Amino acid sequence: MKQTTTGHIKEINGPIVTIHLPGVSASEQVRVGKLKLYGEVIALQGDEATVQVYESTEMVRPGEPAERLGQPLSVELGPGLIGSIFDGVQRPLEKIFLQAGDMIPRGISPPALDRERCWRFTPEKNLESNNLISGGTRLGSVQESETVEHRILVPPEVSGKLIEIAPEGEYTLEETIARLRTESGEIKHLKLYHRWPVRRPRPYTQRLHGSEPLITGQRILDTFFPLLKGGKGAVPGPFGAGKTVVQQQIARWSNADIVIYVGCGERGNELVDVLDSFPKLQDPYSGRPLMERTLLVANTSNMPVVAREASIYVGITIAEYYRDMGYDVVLLADSTSRWAEALREVAGRLAQMPVEEGYPAYLASRLAAFYERAGQVETADCGQGSVTLIGTVSPPGGDFSEPVTSHTKEIIQTFWALSKELADARHYPAIDWVDSFSADVAWPPSGGTERSTAAGRNAAPRRWRFWRGMRSCHASSIWSDRRRSPPPNAGCWRGPR
Repeated sequence: MKQTTTGHIKEINGPIVTIHLPGVSASEQVRVGKLKLYGEVIALQGDEATVQVYESTEMVRPGEPAERLGQPLSVELGPGLIGSIFDGVQRPLEKIFLQAGDMIPRGISPPALDRERCWRFTPEKNLESNNLISGGTRLGSVQESETVEHRILVPPEVSGKLIEIAPEGEYTLEETIARLRTESGEIKHLKLYHRWPVRRPRPYTQRLHGSEPLITGQRILDTFFPLLKGGKGAVPGPFGAGKTVVQQQIARWSNADIVIYVGCGERGNELVDVLDSFPKLQDPYSGRPLMERTLLVANTSNMPVVAREASIYVGITIAEYYRDMGYDVVLLADSTSRWAEALREVAGRLAQMPVEEGYPAYLASRLAAFYERAGQVETADCGQGSVTLIGTVSPPGGDFSEPVTSHTKEIIQTFWALSKELADARHYPAIDWVDSFSADVAWPPSGGTERSTAAGRNAAPRRWRFWRGMRSCHASSIWSDRRRSPPPNAGCWRGPR
């Protein structure tokens, strides 16, 4: 049957649109309405498709056209990512501002990467004609910033015999830098960039066990609750406990090569603070501005809710791309609770069966699939790279038993719980030493004692919490002088008053 590329809208329910478009595929990108709004197919039933639209559907009417794009929701990967700020579907906000001003008009979609800028490409010296190359093979490099060398790789799942490679020189993103012949005889033209679906993890050779700690620059985190490069961490806490501040401090002072900050449903002034402060701050490891190793994905609370669901996948796909170059990447997702709320809204529009607190039944599997894209891996060119994923969780009222926090706690390795009591006492970072934990601390280590290890020291705050709770349960008049004193090793801990 011949596949058509256009159809029409049948029904509109907020950000969920039902279209009649024969031949459309699941997860395919579409454009709906006269304004050509971005959308993604999330369900199929015969010739009808259910689309989640990443922009407001106000004034869109049934009967308006719908167009398929023939590819899943993808991101452009190439030079020019570092120092940029994108929205939840990788639209460059700086370009949109120059074209349309402060407000983002619907239907606008400039390319994510600058097509006119020239980059100085330096080919690999050991590549020659007739060499067999495959996905992940390094073709050359481009100096993306003063601190980041952008390594140009063969796209995954592309392999064949190299026909020619371009000499050193200035090239735009659309110019061919290499040609290869596949096993079927097809000629592939390779450029400085390529596209990759955001919901599909990028392949690697094998997963490795992490051994190097991620230095966050926060002494309490690095000493008692360390996180390895390639690990998974979470920062839960109630409103005002300092989750965003903790993540911004990690972005500023961590020993990672690349930092990707995803603002998912958070307030716009927080991202404005990042944009104002990062160019003025120096990277403690290179002495250059922090924005030369930072990338921002901004989907603030006043942007379409459904786009939050895509924003963290955009961030993790870009992180995997730099991981394949051999870099250590930190992805900061702020916050996964807002992402889960977007899942809940879409599930409600689709009339799916809700479970605890209205979240869909697949919340746990979606969270696990997202966090499992972190890790330290061996790349195709036998190098090593890592993606360290740190997500914040915003439980209502600070209730850590709510679904997003409880599911996240089962997945991650390091849990940096924040205390409202410590934050109110102006003790920052407000890390709750009792509820926090790290699975990257070995106990007992070879030749170590309980008091000399971080795992052993983790027991001291629990003794402090127990002693403080007992004091509050009994009148102090019936306690002896000895029992009024804190337990040994607890006096050095500053607990919530």
